Amino acid sequence: MGAAIIWDAMEVAGDAQANSSSEIPSSPITIDASLPLPQMIPGVIELCKDLFKKWSNLHDSHFSVETVSGGITNLLLKVTAKETNGNTVSLTVRLYGPNTDYVINRERELQAIRYLSAAGFGAKLLATFGNGVVQSFINARTLTPPDMRNPKLAAEIAKQLRQFHEVDIPGSKEPQLWIDIDKFFDRACSLRFDDHDKQMKYDSISFKEIHSEVFQLKELTDCLNAPVVFAHNDLLSGNLMLNEEEGKLHLIDFEYGSCNYRGYDIGNHFNEYAGYDCDYSLYPTKDEQYHFFRHYLSSDAPDMVTDSDLESLHVEANTFMLASHLYWALWALIQAKISPIDFDYLGYFFLRYDEYKRQKEAAISLAKSYLLKS
Repeated sequence: MGAAIIWDAMEVAGDAQANSSSEIPSSPITIDASLPLPQMIPGVIELCKDLFKKWSNLHDSHFSVETVSGGITNLLLKVTAKETNGNTVSLTVRLYGPNTDYVINRERELQAIRYLSAAGFGAKLLATFGNGVVQSFINARTLTPPDMRNPKLAAEIAKQLRQFHEVDIPGSKEPQLWIDIDKFFDRACSLRFDDHDKQMKYDSISFKEIHSEVFQLKELTDCLNAPVVFAHNDLLSGNLMLNEEEGKLHLIDFEYGSCNYRGYDIGNHFNEYAGYDCDYSLYPTKDEQYHFFRHYLSSDAPDMVTDSDLESLHVEANTFMLASHLYWALWALIQAKISPIDFDYLGYFFLRYDEYKRQKEAAISLAKSYLLKS
């Protein structure tokens, strides 16, 4: 059996039909992500043959398709092909979740992938198709929430996030946080559900209260003058992969990426310490946060970071942490209406909004005290 290899993006592009505007291979084929995997496989094989001409004459038996992961937004498939020369080649097919264009700017995502890939982040973009993208396969395991608080891994995440924030992505440099929250709010406050129980839960929400919370928090965060970077915006454990043999960490999945506040990206990451069970008692302690900040601000000399820089970033991250709860709470309401995925999005709204209210007083007090003395 030939050696397994990771396909180089330029090699793929040379063997595939290129999109004239971007030189990224493209196919109009769509894959129905709601199908069971066995029924999906023939379409996935057809897609790969259409995109990569060196595979067009391979018999279907030369392909294997397996599920890598399935979250509440995307479905990831690993496709492996045994070529006539004996080599086996693996790549990843990512299927967008239905209706996700309502909350994700796919044009912005594709542009970002190109520049971030060139800077060494994530998988290489190999091709696009009707409802997804094809990327190189990363041979690594997905982190779990407890992994993120491992001091060595936390330091590496911080270091890479700083490097990620330094990548220059062409386009508007206006932070998107409040623009996106306003957009989500407008959509979320006028929903109707066919399910009576869902409608009853939805009717219990005070959008007047939420609007007031958003306004007040925006006013406060504006006073912090937080740096604007190109942010990942969704740095949960599922978007971090580790090749333990090589000791290499990979940041992946940039679909929510945009110009945004540095503190938002870090505060949002800290919220994800809660894991999939949303256990916010696992939110990082001040000592854990300072460890992260030192390696974010100066990975080469973390012990040389000044107390004032640590305090500033601590206030920044823990104020924008509140905005993260508002963002994903409103996001969840929209998903509750449009997503066919079997997930309790309405319940998730209340989890995030209740945690926002629980954390609000302490976080706002911290920010105001800092602003008064600075």
